[in-house]
Amino acid sequence: MKITISGPPGSGTTSLAKYLSSKYSFELISAGEVFRSLAREKGVSLIEFGELCEQNPDVDRLIDEKQKEIGESKENIIIEGRLAGRMVGNADLRVWIAASPDCRAERIAEREGVSFESAKSETFVREKSESERYKKYYNIDICDLSVYDLVISSEKWGKEELARVVDSAVENLKV
Repeated sequence: MKITISGPPGSGTTSLAKYLSSKYSFELISAGEVFRSLAREKGVSLIEFGELCEQNPDVDRLIDEKQKEIGESKENIIIEGRLAGRMVGNADLRVWIAASPDCRAERIAEREGVSFESAKSETFVREKSESERYKKYYNIDICDLSVYDLVISSEKWGKEELARVVDSAVENLKV
């Protein structure tokens, strides 16, 4: 089984992907983790790295192509990333996790140890950069959620409740 988990920064995609990976003993591939580690390697912030990617699409394309290649060639895998649901053409289940900008900024501020205002501002800039790059590189409108099998709010439900909803979808696919 191949499951993709997508959503904006701070929505809870990584938490849900880790839970599912552990529960089902599936391999986890996280595009966001790759992106963050590349930014750290370069010694720049996520916003600065995003600006670098705007100038040089090779980094985004490398991450996206690798995600697609791995996701489409392996079984029993969770692929987590903003474009995962669009890149893995043979996914069995595509999930989008949503939450309001304020909710996500609160989570990011707590996780990163920054102010709410800083998290909200940086997230807005990052999302705008990603949206423009996805449109330019792949003609993808990131706001079009029609490719997803399940769109669920992590603001309304916590990690455990989200997991139960996705577990139900997975179990129904196995039947």
